[in-house]
Amino acid sequence: MSTASTKLPEGRYGRSSDERADRKLKIAGAVLGALLLALIGYFGWYYVGQNKISAEVITFEQGQDSVKVHLEVRKDAGASGYCTVRSQAENGAEVGRADFHFDGDATRIDKVVTLRTTSPGTTAELLGCHAD
Repeated sequence: MSTASTKLPEGRYGRSSDERADRKLKIAGAVLGALLLALIGYFGWYYVGQNKISAEVITFEQGQDSVKVHLEVRKDAGASGYCTVRSQAENGAEVGRADFHFDGDATRIDKVVTLRTTSPGTTAELLGCHAD
């Protein structure tokens, strides 16, 4: 006795449901991959392209009621913004915080700023810079 084959002749009745599902999965994967690449590109552009001001603390000098901070600021020509600096006491309590504004056409600014403190500060920490 021979058994009848349940397999349809190839190409006679169109694509099988498995082939259609595979094609839909490939399309969905390609769309999701493209969206992921676009999202990564946007965040990369936003982080690199929008960061117009950056700075670093070169040195600081402690005082009784202030801390003198030497900042080196790098920015785009014509950009303006501010940098936030704070100082902490020896026990870790914050004793001073201030924003220092930078503008003008210079792309590199070396400036000594004075941060007033409520008690002697032992640190000078740059918290960040932001464009206006």
